[in-house]
Amino acid sequence: MERADKEVSVAAMKEYYKQFDPRSYLRYNYIPPRADFTRTDSIVPWKLSCLHRAFQDGDVHGRTLIDIGSGPTIYQLLSACEHFSNIIMTDFLEVNRQEIRRWLRGEPDTFDWTAFLQHVCELEGKGSCSWPEKAKRLRTAVHDVIPIDVHSPNPLQPYSLPELADCLVSSFCLEAVSPDRTSFQKALTNLGTLLKPNGHFLMIGALDESYYQVADGVHIPVVPVDQEFVSATLKSCGYEICTFQCYTLPQDMKVGVDDVAGIFFVKAKKK
Repeated sequence: MERADKEVSVAAMKEYYKQFDPRSYLRYNYIPPRADFTRTDSIVPWKLSCLHRAFQDGDVHGRTLIDIGSGPTIYQLLSACEHFSNIIMTDFLEVNRQEIRRWLRGEPDTFDWTAFLQHVCELEGKGSCSWPEKAKRLRTAVHDVIPIDVHSPNPLQPYSLPELADCLVSSFCLEAVSPDRTSFQKALTNLGTLLKPNGHFLMIGALDESYYQVADGVHIPVVPVDQEFVSATLKSCGYEICTFQCYTLPQDMKVGVDDVAGIFFVKAKKK
């Protein structure tokens, strides 16, 4: 599928997202084969391993971490909650913020993240049986779930941030909400205002993707990016690249809900 409109605007992207269905999105991307913990080449275990290593390095630490564009997911913070006591989750869509809050409150009939929790506990050498403690730790560490607009010079407005973040985490956000590469770069610049000097930015994103499915029969355009562009953009926004890793999608992971070629993980430090 090609992008239906080459000149999609930021306003048009926001209209597209009114059709986003959190439960469908979770079903498309966070069950096997993409979340198959018996396979080393499955997407989700690869992402969790990248995040685990980034935090285990020991240089990503502090008090406040902001998760940019959380969506309806919590997996991206399973390693972070061991190192940060004040986590702020954010998303543009209220339906996603509601989905997160329901999990944080431990409500029934939320998406089952047990296998994700168990996998990260095993990566940390604690054993899969310790997953309830990790779930409790994450619920305790998340202090707020708030709106965000990455295209605004003040992305969290009207929320008043008591202190700049020591770390930003973002997963599949900027390329999915930006109509073009210029907007991607501006959004990255806006997010830099939330991060302390010498703070870290951990980003996961899609490589060479032009659309993804957000509900049955509903596709949202994505700006295709590659390693060269993402690296150059981070550097132009005042970041030093610490780590850049790429994952190529196996053929059987192409399940028809997007045209993604692979995934990148980058660990960058703000100068």
